[in-house]
Amino acid sequence: MIASEPSRPFRIFLIVWFGQLISLTGSGLTSFALGLWLLQRSGSVTEFALISFCATLPGIVVAPLAGALVDRRDRRQIMILSDTVAGLCSLGMALALLQGSLTIWHIYLATIISSVFSSLRWPALMAAMSTMVPKEQLGRTSGLVQLGQAIARICAPPLAALLIGIIGVGGVLLIDVATFVFALTTLLAVRFPMLAAATPDEQPREDLATAIRFGWVYIRERPGLLTLMIFIAISNLMLGLISVLVTPLVLSFSSATALGTVLAVGGSGMLVGSVAMSAWGGPRRRMQGVLVGIVVAGMAIAIGSVWMSVAVLAAAAFTFFFVLPIINGCARAIMQSKVDLAVQGRVFAIAGMIATSTLPLAALVAGPLTDRIFEPLLLPGGPLTGSVGAIIGIGAGRGTALLFSLLGILFVLVALSGYGYSRLRRLEDELPDTIPDPEPRTAPVAATSDEGQPAVFSGVARASD
Repeated sequence: MIASEPSRPFRIFLIVWFGQLISLTGSGLTSFALGLWLLQRSGSVTEFALISFCATLPGIVVAPLAGALVDRRDRRQIMILSDTVAGLCSLGMALALLQGSLTIWHIYLATIISSVFSSLRWPALMAAMSTMVPKEQLGRTSGLVQLGQAIARICAPPLAALLIGIIGVGGVLLIDVATFVFALTTLLAVRFPMLAAATPDEQPREDLATAIRFGWVYIRERPGLLTLMIFIAISNLMLGLISVLVTPLVLSFSSATALGTVLAVGGSGMLVGSVAMSAWGGPRRRMQGVLVGIVVAGMAIAIGSVWMSVAVLAAAAFTFFFVLPIINGCARAIMQSKVDLAVQGRVFAIAGMIATSTLPLAALVAGPLTDRIFEPLLLPGGPLTGSVGAIIGIGAGRGTALLFSLLGILFVLVALSGYGYSRLRRLEDELPDTIPDPEPRTAPVAATSDEGQPAVFSGVARASD
């Protein structure tokens, strides 16, 4: 149960959300700047893709431990630790670059460390959200989280392209450090609502190994949740390939400015989708929102990659990113409403580990698939130049475009297969909610908190100041 002062916890969420928005924008600046720096120096898609591998695999490996720690420690303090370490990594890379000693191995190492500590931040934030807002607002709150990511996607690429020409990549990294400081300031200024402490008889203290296993057992005993995570993992395999390859695809026929434009337009689609999700809250049948959204995303990728045009790719990116907040918001709301509040850290960490387990594979195979298989197919004299080449063209980047089209088709097929599996389609019916519905009013005027807002939930004390 949650404290009977819903307005104050929601204000805390907004403060934390704003701090993370600024931090995400800084991280987006760094991601764009370092990716461009690396591609301009090596020209290797494989080396570029290895950054994504380093950003995903370590976090997946430590996710079970991260989830156990999130449920055993103050979630705000965990987020403070995570942001502090990430800021120090950006500072280290900035100093190395300004001294002329930055290498690809420095980037890999810093990315691995950031990935480990980011695996703490997101389960802590998602679990804390469930104590800050009522159940019926979880979809809208997830929309706000997506909105922050969308704003970062819109602002970061064109801003990074502009700043690189003014202050260089090292200056961009220092701005990222400043955004981490801002996020830390917002976290230090608030206290998170906390679950009421259970008595020893109600919840005996688990050892760490038991706590780590708990998340897996919880999901395994609920086949619908396990199926949802596997379904998202399959989708993430294709999404991971697209995320890695969009940069070399655009740069193969246009400039860094055009790349920034495509990414910014995609971010604007995510912004519009996030605003829509925040205002709407998603469909009543949230699983349908996930499945239909994946179909639309797949069609956008399949159609948009046929023509090597900045305008067409930007339109496809807008559509693709428009539906992502709806897909993610619906999936998060399902998890937050179906998993017990006291164990959400452990369960979300394992769920995230399953859902993102395919991203390292995507990062590993993206480079070889492009450099050794798909690109040679459509280079002059390649085996597909007389067939597929007549449709999408011949030359650099055309093989990557072919891979994009195939991935879009696979998105649609995966969604249709998910809809045909009744355990996934009927997940919301088969698994009961763990967060109670608001109690019906027993008087003409609803009970209010001391700040004049309806008291929807009660029973959990806030964290002490």
